[in-house]
Amino acid sequence: MGWEANVRTVTPYVAGEQPKEQGVIKLNTNESPYPPAPGVARALREYDADILRKYPDAETEPLLSELAAYYGVEKEQVFVGVGSDDVLAMAFLTFFNHPTLPVLFPDITYSFYDVWAELFRIPYEVQMLDGQFRIKEEDYHKPNGGVIIPNPNAPTGELAPMQMFENILRANPDVVCIVDEAYIDFGGESCLKLIDRYENLLVVRTFSKSRALAGMRIGYAFGSKKLIRCLQDVKYSFNSYTMNSITLAAGVEAVRDDAYFKEITKKVITTRERSKRELAALGFSFPDSKSNFIFATHEKYDAKELFEALRAHNIYVRHWDKPRIGNYLRISIGTDEEMDTLFAFLKEYCRA
Repeated sequence: MGWEANVRTVTPYVAGEQPKEQGVIKLNTNESPYPPAPGVARALREYDADILRKYPDAETEPLLSELAAYYGVEKEQVFVGVGSDDVLAMAFLTFFNHPTLPVLFPDITYSFYDVWAELFRIPYEVQMLDGQFRIKEEDYHKPNGGVIIPNPNAPTGELAPMQMFENILRANPDVVCIVDEAYIDFGGESCLKLIDRYENLLVVRTFSKSRALAGMRIGYAFGSKKLIRCLQDVKYSFNSYTMNSITLAAGVEAVRDDAYFKEITKKVITTRERSKRELAALGFSFPDSKSNFIFATHEKYDAKELFEALRAHNIYVRHWDKPRIGNYLRISIGTDEEMDTLFAFLKEYCRA
């Protein structure tokens, strides 16, 4: 085997397909169907390229200050990274280090969690969602090396009440509990208000969904000052300059335009609720999503065959050939026009 015997191997995360052809209706990766705030484009046009010869601000200013002011927390309670994946990976590396007790997360959830656990050699144990794809709180009231739960969950879209997370935090005072809120802006109460009461809580967010900046890769997290300081120490030991200066400038503008943020988020929510009605009328069933996607199944049609039929007509959705969810499709919420095209296809498919 030679050198190959010492290679750290892992089964990698598989991202949603990024089709290269034009004219595709892309409903497979939960991106925003709308452009980012107008100030983002202005910041890019007016950016002084001469600044690029210098390193960016390692402390991610002024985005750090902008986020702190917007959410009403102190700067020392905010962490910024290259997408929420970077933030979460740093959190796994920093906080999940118990030698024997496993990290707990749902069996049906964001499929990067087990990848990071395998990569960093972290013991983990998945907890089965119930028959309605809901988290069972009691599963997280047992000895563990840490907890991570998305809210709303992905790919199900199910929202859990904040009281459940507070109960889990009370039951686990000696480990870090992470609430991954990538989709919280589309409905639900954030756990952000709990960070001053629970020193072991980390709340993670992203600009990729509700702020329409998936291409910029901005993630952030809130926590106690001590928790964030630990995260910063690992970041600076790993890569001090994780966020480039152009991205920092664009992120600031995205946060400042609150009216636009609320406008496009409301549009997505309105389209999502209409999409639920359309899908239900066609015989689909799904959890009551509070995210920017719907996790749908149909008792008469095979999800993989429907996935392929949609793809053949340049409509991309997401399908996983995995236990319990093999007959489900995750459908991102697009514009009203994109969703109408999807519904027109499904009506023809269901009539055939």
